[in-house]
Amino acid sequence: MASIITGDSVKKMAVSVEEEKRKKSFTLKKSEEAFNAAKEIMTGGVNSPVRAFKSVGGQPIVFDSVKGSHMKDIDGNDYIDYVGSWGPAIIGHADDGALAETMKKGTSFGAPCLLENVLADMVIEAVSKHRNEFIKFKGCYHGHADPFLVKAGSGVATLGLPDSPVILEPVVGNAGFIPPKPEFLNALRKITKENNALLIFDEVMTGFRLSYGGAQEYFGITPDLTTLGKIIGGGLPVGAYGGRREIMEMVAPAGPMYQAGTLSGNPLAMTAGIHTLKRLQEPGSYEYLDKITTELVQGIIDAGKKTGHAICGGYIRGMFGFFFTDGPVYNFADAKKSDTAKFARFFQGMLREGVYFAPSHFEAGFTSLAHTDEDIQKTTAAAEKVLQQI
Repeated sequence: MASIITGDSVKKMAVSVEEEKRKKSFTLKKSEEAFNAAKEIMTGGVNSPVRAFKSVGGQPIVFDSVKGSHMKDIDGNDYIDYVGSWGPAIIGHADDGALAETMKKGTSFGAPCLLENVLADMVIEAVSKHRNEFIKFKGCYHGHADPFLVKAGSGVATLGLPDSPVILEPVVGNAGFIPPKPEFLNALRKITKENNALLIFDEVMTGFRLSYGGAQEYFGITPDLTTLGKIIGGGLPVGAYGGRREIMEMVAPAGPMYQAGTLSGNPLAMTAGIHTLKRLQEPGSYEYLDKITTELVQGIIDAGKKTGHAICGGYIRGMFGFFFTDGPVYNFADAKKSDTAKFARFFQGMLREGVYFAPSHFEAGFTSLAHTDEDIQKTTAAAEKVLQQI
């Protein structure tokens, strides 16, 4: 009897053959050589500690290029990326056509540029309910320390502003993905108001990711101050903080709290941020993020349970995480119950399958508008395969 081979069968066979070829050719030899050389000239061989892979073991990867939802390392391996440059790449990597025209005008002015006004206005419109708020940009990741913002000496005392602020990530991303219980943020807002204390939301991760107005829009709570970063620079270094007028007028040159930066308001970063926010304003953006992240997280959890592992997880729009524990996870103490050794094995197995998660169990993951249904299907299939092996 003759066998009938359908088009779908041929396609699946081709994909299978291609996958086998990729796995056989998987090597990190060039990355290893580059990392060993880096250790001779940079402390620990990296410019940010988590990149050293210490919590997951194995060889750190040196990347060569990124595009859309994928990354390619210097050995030629391709990965579906769920790190997203640690959050900024919400519209996908290298969606950078808007930068070309700005670059013709120069890469840094060291002086005011009109683009600062445009991005600041977009940010204020998104995260504030009142037009009497200010925003001030920082040029790089390590600007001034948080305490300096409110403990501004005599100026603060003169105005009678509080100097005992409460600062938190409204959704934790630096201990894995941990959303708050519904009553938690409301209680914090009530307590801080009753005690004349500032409530500060660190929305560096959650800003423009949970919703266009960030976590404060998503949960319906307005803090006194907000810090932002990552997405508002569209992959280029920029940060911002903003809040009530009487607080922001303490910042120089309007007030006594000095803060400055060589690259503050950089025109390239402003352009990238404006382009990113415009893309996020397009209809259906957050619905799409919700759809693909739902499928991703549910697929990984289903794969874990199917293969006999204790696992739990969650997501909000384009931010997610999972833990190798039965859960639920409400705080860092709960998160530490997760099997980190198992995560390390899972991480390494997923690398070999062409999927790149953050190299730490205690980091949130990120999806983007560039991730496709095929990316999600490949990821969940790879997860089941790896989980069966570990």
